[in-house]
Amino acid sequence: MTSDPLLALRPWEAPEVTSWGRQPMNAVDRRPGALPLDGDWRFQLLSAPDAPVGGAWSSACVPGVWTMQDADGLDDLPQYLNIRMPYPEFPPGSPAANPTGVYEREVDVPAEWAGRRIVLQVGAAESVLLVHVDGRPVGISKDSHLAAEFDLSGVVRAGGRATVRLTVVKWSDASHIEDQDQWWHGGITRSVLLYATDPLHLADVTVRAAYSGELRVDCRVRDAGGALPEGWYLTGELDGRPLDQDAEFDRANVEDERVSDFLGEARLLTTEPEVRTWNAETPELYDLTVRLHRADGTVTDTSRHRIGFRDVEIVGRDLLVNGERVFIRGVNRHDFHPLTGRTVSYDDMRADLVLLKRFGFNAIRTAHYPNDPTLYDLADELGFYVVDEADIESHDHAHEIADDPRYLNAFVDRVSRMVLRDKNHPSVIIWSLGNESDYGANHDAAAGWVRRHDPTRPIQYEGAAKLDWAATDDASDIACPMYAPLEDCVAHALSGRQTRPLIQCEYSHAMGNSNGTLADHWAAIEATPGLQGGFIWEFWDHGILQRVSDGRTAGRGGAGLYDNGVAAPGYRWAYGGDFGETIHDGAFIADGVVFPDRTPKPAMYEHREIAAPVRIECFRHEGIVLANHQHFRTLDWLSGAWELVLADGRTLTGPAELPDLRPGETAAVPLPFEVPRDGGEAWLTLRVTTAEDQPWAPRGTEVCVPQIRLRGPAEAPVVPADRSVEIDDEGLLVHPLLTLAPTLSLWRAPTDNDELGGMALRWRTWGLDALVRKVVSVREDAGRVTVEAEYAGTAGVVRHRQVLTAVEGGVRVEEEAELPEAFHDVARVGTVFETVPGLDLLEWFGQGPWESYPDRRAGAPVGHHSLPVDALFTPYLRPQESGGRHGVRRFTLSAPDATGLCVALDEPRQVSVTRYRAEDLASAAHHDELVPRPGCVVHVDAAHRGLGTASCGPDTAPSYLVAPGVHRWSWTLRVL
Repeated sequence: MTSDPLLALRPWEAPEVTSWGRQPMNAVDRRPGALPLDGDWRFQLLSAPDAPVGGAWSSACVPGVWTMQDADGLDDLPQYLNIRMPYPEFPPGSPAANPTGVYEREVDVPAEWAGRRIVLQVGAAESVLLVHVDGRPVGISKDSHLAAEFDLSGVVRAGGRATVRLTVVKWSDASHIEDQDQWWHGGITRSVLLYATDPLHLADVTVRAAYSGELRVDCRVRDAGGALPEGWYLTGELDGRPLDQDAEFDRANVEDERVSDFLGEARLLTTEPEVRTWNAETPELYDLTVRLHRADGTVTDTSRHRIGFRDVEIVGRDLLVNGERVFIRGVNRHDFHPLTGRTVSYDDMRADLVLLKRFGFNAIRTAHYPNDPTLYDLADELGFYVVDEADIESHDHAHEIADDPRYLNAFVDRVSRMVLRDKNHPSVIIWSLGNESDYGANHDAAAGWVRRHDPTRPIQYEGAAKLDWAATDDASDIACPMYAPLEDCVAHALSGRQTRPLIQCEYSHAMGNSNGTLADHWAAIEATPGLQGGFIWEFWDHGILQRVSDGRTAGRGGAGLYDNGVAAPGYRWAYGGDFGETIHDGAFIADGVVFPDRTPKPAMYEHREIAAPVRIECFRHEGIVLANHQHFRTLDWLSGAWELVLADGRTLTGPAELPDLRPGETAAVPLPFEVPRDGGEAWLTLRVTTAEDQPWAPRGTEVCVPQIRLRGPAEAPVVPADRSVEIDDEGLLVHPLLTLAPTLSLWRAPTDNDELGGMALRWRTWGLDALVRKVVSVREDAGRVTVEAEYAGTAGVVRHRQVLTAVEGGVRVEEEAELPEAFHDVARVGTVFETVPGLDLLEWFGQGPWESYPDRRAGAPVGHHSLPVDALFTPYLRPQESGGRHGVRRFTLSAPDATGLCVALDEPRQVSVTRYRAEDLASAAHHDELVPRPGCVVHVDAAHRGLGTASCGPDTAPSYLVAPGVHRWSWTLRVL
């Protein structure tokens, strides 16, 4: 039996024990003057928390997770699961094999700290933290994503040296309520520091800064020696101007007998007469300083804050910020890095938010736990609305734990400590009680604490509201469903039953080639009172950089081994199952709008245009209508430039003077160009950029590219040539630039949505991935060759007709495919062919330059685009259909000497050009398994199925499905 009282308590299997010896959470700024303890610590990885410490020490970096540090003997690697726990024990049990990290180092305590209160702060540890100093037990903490502080004043000596040991137990009763959709890790994930205060210190600071300009600062004071000294007082400054002491508050406390010998309370007040208010568009911040004094005027403690004046309230079914109904254009964000796991630097977090800001996001849900504290400072500064979420998710055992009284304290503890830490951030507008944990008494208890402590913000919890969006008696002030069908949301808003705002906590699942119908969602949201937005799942693809040779993580040494979303040769982005784990959920961890290296996926451009602050509303007469779609800001921070794109290859440019529009206003402006009578189809584009440097973007950064069509396409004449078309014995076109002749294609390499939504299985069952072609007839008449063929699958036969006609400079291909009723939802109907090597440049007139699909095309303006073929392919972590361009009118594939081929289409079509056949992509699990083909694989589709988000959420809309029946299309192939 162990003599260590912390181990004897076995806190890793005691949900009633959330802490021991831990200081109360507070919102006091302690960073100035602290002694950082980050760096290399002595380290041992034990097989269980009660295993003896002994043998040789290795080293581990703090902060960091041992699962990502490539040290000798560390064979506990990352494991990914979405819902299932990684071990079979029921709550609150943990497995006998329980990796436990022991971190140890010496600390030299500054001599000048003599007589002061000395505190150890551990930023975060997964999942149970045990603290010893010089072999003496100091404390316990749970909650893997909030800091724990321990008073060491009676344990260490100023001017002396102390040995600090931090023991981190990976699996515990707490793991059952930290069952989030992310990698399982173990370690100390945020910084460790030591700081000192005067015994008379600020115990907490609560700031209430209202939209009206009224400021109230409530402070709590304690003395480590026991009773408070006589005569202490507070002073404060706001941007250098003194605050007033609230004498009425002091008097009322005395009259109500709320005065304590060991807890002091005081309030400071002021009113800003011309207040600059905070919102996500104009995040105005003030500097607040609070000082604690002894009776003789000596300053014993100081706390500094950046604060914003703003109000948040719910009126009817609207969430209001400063009295305005704002759209929540949000994303769910984890603390993640492909080399360090959950340890994220200041620069990384700032880069995250800068990128989101540039792509039109204004809100973050901290899925599914409080994020690193620095993130909230950055959200305040850069301008984001934050849904701050408690570290509670009991996904695998949600029903059992929601009402389990053993976990009651844990629920209230985690929610209350989050609120106490983050309450002074203007960016935090909503508290969330957690995620996917059913709904029970434990949630109600936590909600009751929040409503009492902070009545200035609403609460949300999807589990409370999921059964009845119109309820008013549960623990959620917001109906915040998860992946609700768009038609259900609209129907609810129009039903007359809606009682609260509807803001989806998760929607538009970004796994692989996804985010279809995002524009449809936002068209409905902006047109339907009661709908106010939502949070895309999610920001990151959580791919971990892995060495292919030995399957180990690249660790911190992997910096520079990836670019533009692609891992360097010899490395790959690992997902579930790649570390030898037998229980995992595969690539479901790769479901973000950015790749693991923060490279934006094409869906980010879709969101940017949907969230555009300035838009072209319509074209009428000789002008257009521009609109300001912001909530608080005019257009004076933006500049613009006009482009007139003509089908004949010309692009005319000119400056744009944006009108002076207040939020929500529109204005008619004349056309900036006289549209030439010739040139065919014409599109007017407004390229909007930042006029001056912004905190998140330098001057000239592109903000959005609204576009409107001024003139439709003109039908191009087809001039027959007096020659025949060459075909082979199978009735297939013979062409010097083609290595595989044009044939019918109904199959695409399944996207993640196709696989998890069940469509890919259905298509394989129908045999669409292996259609057998049979020639029925070949007829030649006056230079025209008509080939009738049948493509047989296991569930039906597709009749296909191809008419080949020699035309000036090439051949015209007219096609017709008749799909039987059995093929009621296929991936595509179109043509596939392959070219000779050397045609490495694609130029096209259509939507671009980035990837687009029928239900994800709003972010790709029509224009004349050019990219190397190898840059067209999008490297989703699991290879799949990608690289398509929607609305293509014509394209050329050329070699460096400008030779090549040109394809003109009968109408705008879906086109893709890559180095891979569909079967190449479908058979590969990672990109390092792909071998590019020397030529180009070209698809020209008459119809292409939408992407949807069926991996987790609704499929694409019915209008984007490819139906049975007759499909017709034509195209002309010419040699350059």
